[in-house]
Amino acid sequence: MKKTRLSFAVGALLLLVFLALLFCFQVRTTEVAVVTTFGRYSRNAEAGLHFRLPVPIQQVHRYDRRLRNYERNFEQNLTRDGKNLLITIYVGWRISDPRKFLELFNGDSIKAEEALGNLVRNAKNGVIGNYNFSDLISSNPKDVKFSQIEGDMLREIQTAARATYGLEVDLVGIKQLGLPEGITTKVFERMRAERDRLVKQYQGEGAARALEIRSQADRQRDELLAHAEADALRIEGDALAQASKELKVLEEDPDLAIYNLQLNALKKALQGRSTLILDQKTTPFNLLTGEKVQSVPPVATPKP
Repeated sequence: MKKTRLSFAVGALLLLVFLALLFCFQVRTTEVAVVTTFGRYSRNAEAGLHFRLPVPIQQVHRYDRRLRNYERNFEQNLTRDGKNLLITIYVGWRISDPRKFLELFNGDSIKAEEALGNLVRNAKNGVIGNYNFSDLISSNPKDVKFSQIEGDMLREIQTAARATYGLEVDLVGIKQLGLPEGITTKVFERMRAERDRLVKQYQGEGAARALEIRSQADRQRDELLAHAEADALRIEGDALAQASKELKVLEEDPDLAIYNLQLNALKKALQGRSTLILDQKTTPFNLLTGEKVQSVPPVATPKP
């Protein structure tokens, strides 16, 4: 009896598993599914557990909804100023409308990327034709307009891909730029000429700055010399005036003046530890014998 119950339970469990596999399906968070009834679209199925009728009544088509990358090969494009460029574009896209993806491409990603490639080529040709060569290749990074160009292409591709193919384009970027061999030399010559122009400009600015510095230094030198000459004349004039005053004092009492001069000379002579053998009448040592200072004829007063 117990064995019969166990067999019945196992059989019931297997039946439930079979029915679950037959009537249920699960969609992962990274997927989106389309349910068709007799080959016709029935509904979309988001992530989670869903019910269905068994095959061949209903079928489930699962697609990866994560971001995918698509790149085009090098293609030649003409800029607004008539220059040729080789450009590689990359596109990040995902499935936004699984029904359109199934009906238009039968779930084939390669066919979807072929259709997307046509949109990318048309948008690239139209947008690049609105910009100059210097907007893409320039020696000055501030002149390059990559972000603006990529934004224009993204807006143009995004609208058409969503409405026509059910594809969501999240990003468009320029991966690589190249130059045809015919214009590479001209580009290098132009860049070399631009560099030469900058060199001459910087040399001219340096020469002008050097001349300015020299002129400023010469002006400061002349000002300092003028001030020094003025100070020298003033000091000389003060010295002559002071000498004139002292000479007037000497004229009033020449003996006192001579005595002071001899006394100062004697002090300086006796400052060091020296032994001098001289005549006592030699000036200023005649002061040691108490001889009277001899008068001298009056000295002419210098004119200031």
